[in-house]
Amino acid sequence: MTHFFPNRMALALCLAAALSTLACAQAAPATAAEPTLPYVPYKDVTQGFDATTHVLRSVAGDAQAKPLVAQGLSQLPARTRQVMWAFASGECGQESWGPGMDADRLVAVNAPAFAQAGLRFVVSTGGEAGVFTCGTEAGMARFAARYAHPALAGFDFDIEGRQTPQQIDDLVRLAQQLAQRQPALQISFTVATLAASDGQAGGVNATGAAVMAALKKYRFDQAVVNLMVMNYGPASTANCVLQANSQPARCDMGASGAQAARNLHQRFGWPLSRIALTGMLGRNDVAENVFSIDDARRMQADASRLGLAGLYVWSLDRDAACAHANAPLSPRCHHLQQVPAGAFLALP
Repeated sequence: MTHFFPNRMALALCLAAALSTLACAQAAPATAAEPTLPYVPYKDVTQGFDATTHVLRSVAGDAQAKPLVAQGLSQLPARTRQVMWAFASGECGQESWGPGMDADRLVAVNAPAFAQAGLRFVVSTGGEAGVFTCGTEAGMARFAARYAHPALAGFDFDIEGRQTPQQIDDLVRLAQQLAQRQPALQISFTVATLAASDGQAGGVNATGAAVMAALKKYRFDQAVVNLMVMNYGPASTANCVLQANSQPARCDMGASGAQAARNLHQRFGWPLSRIALTGMLGRNDVAENVFSIDDARRMQADASRLGLAGLYVWSLDRDAACAHANAPLSPRCHHLQQVPAGAFLALP
């Protein structure tokens, strides 16, 4: 589908005991304090991927692919100083990013470019189409070691329904141990949600509830729960906040984000300050769920008012207009009329 945590620009990336022979990563140069509500885009690393160079590239709006950092990322607003690399899948320590992609080379090529531009990256795993698992401490240690770099900000575990309860429990347990060893790392768990406005506090599904149970079981209080506030389905109060006076009924995508956060807080007692939101720019997979610029402004205002951990954006390449008004749903454009490229990330 960061961020959303206290700023620790000096990473204490000492590895697990199994990797104690490795040196800790050098701390990144100090920069100005990050704003209170970071706004961080995901980057699907497979979009525009070049197996020859392994340089992450921008393909927003189906434009000719260009190196991501060179596409002005270093000029983004101060609150947008991180990018989520999505998605690694498979077993930790043996994870894959996609056909033809070498994980070690991905880091070796792109992490220094990010650091030079004053940017940081978060490694995101799983996602809608992938499953990430981690069953051993040694595997988690190898996974963390692969990405250890001054530009690394943390890890995001996107869990969307195909992990078993035991796999979820193992992943949360080992991530909590990693956080204890490396407290500078930002750790988030991304789950699907509804935003029920019928008074029942409906939200996460059984998978999300299993994640919440594991977080409480292992007292992983510093983790952030990232709610995917998108694709609610048909407009009903069981699914979302409804737009006022809309015929036919429509989900109010801006107001529904805050509702999802309140529901999670009410049902599980999870602090609002450890909840983040991810909106899907423009038209969602559910055609009647459309996230507009006004929705983005509303979600930002609500997140600030509620003291949420921050906002994610799905995705960097979707922050662009489509070439044709009737273009099929694409990972490279948002399907909104008269909304120029970069408009979402440029919001104040």
